[in-house]
Amino acid sequence: MAWATSVNVVLGSLAFTIFWVLAVFPSIPFLPIGRIAGSLLGAMLMVIFRIITPDQAYDAIDRQVLGLLFGTMLVSVYLERADMFKYLGKFLSWKSKGAKDSIFRICLISAISSALFTNDTACIVLTEFVLKIARQHNLPPHPFLLALASSANIGSSLTPIGNPQNLVIAVQGKISFRNFVMGILPAMLLGVVANGVILICMYWRLLSIPKDEEDETIKLVEEDDLNSHRFSPATMLHFTSLSSPECNSTMEAINEQSPPNINGNMGTTSHNATLVERLTDAFSMEILEGNEDFLLGWKRMLWKSCVYLVTIGMLIAFLMGLNMSWTAITAALALVVLDFKDARSCLEKVSYLLLIFFCGMFIIVDGFNKTGIPSTLWDLVEPYAKIDRVSGIAVLAIIILILSNLASNVTIVLLLGAKVAASAALISTTDEKKAWLILAWVSTTAGNLSLLGSAANLIVCEQARQAPNLGYNLSFWSHLKFGVPSTLIVTAIGLTLIR
Repeated sequence: MAWATSVNVVLGSLAFTIFWVLAVFPSIPFLPIGRIAGSLLGAMLMVIFRIITPDQAYDAIDRQVLGLLFGTMLVSVYLERADMFKYLGKFLSWKSKGAKDSIFRICLISAISSALFTNDTACIVLTEFVLKIARQHNLPPHPFLLALASSANIGSSLTPIGNPQNLVIAVQGKISFRNFVMGILPAMLLGVVANGVILICMYWRLLSIPKDEEDETIKLVEEDDLNSHRFSPATMLHFTSLSSPECNSTMEAINEQSPPNINGNMGTTSHNATLVERLTDAFSMEILEGNEDFLLGWKRMLWKSCVYLVTIGMLIAFLMGLNMSWTAITAALALVVLDFKDARSCLEKVSYLLLIFFCGMFIIVDGFNKTGIPSTLWDLVEPYAKIDRVSGIAVLAIIILILSNLASNVTIVLLLGAKVAASAALISTTDEKKAWLILAWVSTTAGNLSLLGSAANLIVCEQARQAPNLGYNLSFWSHLKFGVPSTLIVTAIGLTLIR
């Protein structure tokens, strides 16, 4: 692509730089407006500087990606209401055989839930469970938090709905859900296992410390925390034994409310009749309340089953090759209808700020591409980054790793995706698809390199810090010490298995 005019190159670079600075450092002193406003500011500057026209700016917004993001976020909201993540959290501690077993469970659950519900969602809902797992084993939480964040990133590489950059790749690369999954699956599975092994080896001594005798007052996974979603059908009262403790307590309560007997036997007979009548009324009320609770419990179980079935249907539709954006929106609206109540509370939980951020970023990247700078830089490295040879794949992976941590993986995918795919298409159609999958794998695992590498890492860090009674600050250096070797090893393993 030819260079734009010198003025456009300078102004376009300025707009992109402002966006990049605010995206990486959202609270800089001279302009602390945050990432979302920074995205809108950069997009506006691209139009004001006449790098792109208003019509081109609107056309740059990928509506399929936005629709898919909205649909999957709303489905995740209903899954959380249906206690899906509480069940996952309960599995983390079910018949645990020690700290090392817990690490592998966290890796597995985090990876699977991230692939199906996005890595950010998995990290938001599972962080507190993981902190409780660490407390149960009387160990520092950082190995468990690292297992959650890193496996969430690796697992999210499996599907187009696992993270935002995969959405962009699947849509722009025209890769079906099934082909995406089959191409990444071996790399993801082995990557999760390798990540768990690295964690256990690095923290072997720490995880081997014998657990102290558990205090009865301290439980890692409280029953109330994990089982609050469970309903308890009321137990029917037995009329055959009026001497039972329940009957006795009810009789005592009624006796206390009864007037004293002052009329002899006639008064006693009348008093006994009143007691029987009140006792019958009390039992009737308890039975009615028990039946009502029982029915409400079954209604909730039926509703949760419908939520799971709709979600499974959505995934099947993805595998059948149906349009992912409209499929996700259809599934979300089906859940809204099945809920049969005002959907405002659920719709308010959708991250519209993320959608706004994406709109701004689409416009910024399109404008920056029109300056000619990304194309020129790619032309310089393209001869060394051919994916038909091992050295070329290695060079491409290193470039993506570095740039994903300097900017963001979504930005890099938007900037380089089409160029990398076009270069691979000159070799073969198969290599073009492989290039997109390599981009998906490396840009996702690159998020594990440092604490700032992905939003999932920051979410785990912030959730852990703010957790009530369990707060823990995951430091930048403790993450980097694990992140560098894990990212390099997992990325290299996966690159040999991408198909």
